[in-house]
Amino acid sequence: MKKKILFIVNPVSGIGKQKSVEGYIHSEMDKQKWDIEIKYTLRKGHAFELSSKAAGKYEIVVAVGGDGTVNETGRGLIASETALGIIPTGSGNGLARHLEIPFKINNAIRALNNPRFTPIDVIKMNEFYSLNMAGIGFDAYISHKFATRRNRGPLAYMQLITKEFTKYKAAKYRVTIDKVTQEWDAFLISFANSTQYGNNFHIAPQAKVDDGLIDLCVIRDFPKVTAPALLISMIDMSIDMNKYDMIIKTPRVKIEFPEDLPGHVDGEPVMLGKEVNVNIVPLAVNVATPPPELKQTQNILSPLIEMLPVIPRASKEEGKR
Repeated sequence: MKKKILFIVNPVSGIGKQKSVEGYIHSEMDKQKWDIEIKYTLRKGHAFELSSKAAGKYEIVVAVGGDGTVNETGRGLIASETALGIIPTGSGNGLARHLEIPFKINNAIRALNNPRFTPIDVIKMNEFYSLNMAGIGFDAYISHKFATRRNRGPLAYMQLITKEFTKYKAAKYRVTIDKVTQEWDAFLISFANSTQYGNNFHIAPQAKVDDGLIDLCVIRDFPKVTAPALLISMIDMSIDMNKYDMIIKTPRVKIEFPEDLPGHVDGEPVMLGKEVNVNIVPLAVNVATPPPELKQTQNILSPLIEMLPVIPRASKEEGKR
């Protein structure tokens, strides 16, 4: 008896690779094994609606899109027997990179014919859920700005960071972990499930998606001239050795702030109010990951190549101050 698989395609996600996905689905999926269905999202939130209705009725529901599409699709499958598949066609693709899912569409689809199933944790931040990365501070500020831009892709993202970086100021947060409360001056605070934001920028090099813990990553206020070194330490996975970075593993944390806090969940902007409660939901989603022969080898030089046009500008601007 054939198993059922549903592809949820976001037609406007990321950099446009998803336009050819339907043809690859029909050419690469083993139709002797799989009963295939394809649906397209029509609006924000539609992938969540579709996956929620599909939960328990399909072997795999596949998100075809970027981190936002993966988030919506995965949220609809929390605590169900249906696995989440990922065809990464977005700008960052953080969870897909961490799970070594192929970036060639045909290989990503072929991998679904013989998947390995990997249960992963989910982060809950107030009423919002994150499969990969959530946060407050500069990265949240950028996610709110980036959501209003027409130009997408890694280069557009880096250009926005370069433009906004020198203007952004660190803030003071009241943080409670294990009933101990401290005040931290932070440029950003990330709640990491996997190691990276996306594009191989690693904020939590030791993070694991199945350890029942949040990697709480705090970048304290730092001299802006050190930004290029900080970015490079994200690429070579050494940021946890940077003196301005602190990482704490914890199942829960509370953040308090005097004003309504902008945040992000898997790159999507959200508003959090004045109190943020973050906790881990252990092994909440089952993910279809590739067999060993189709795992994607990560090239750590790719984000550095993207950064080369923008790093000198950032350093030059700071040097004038």
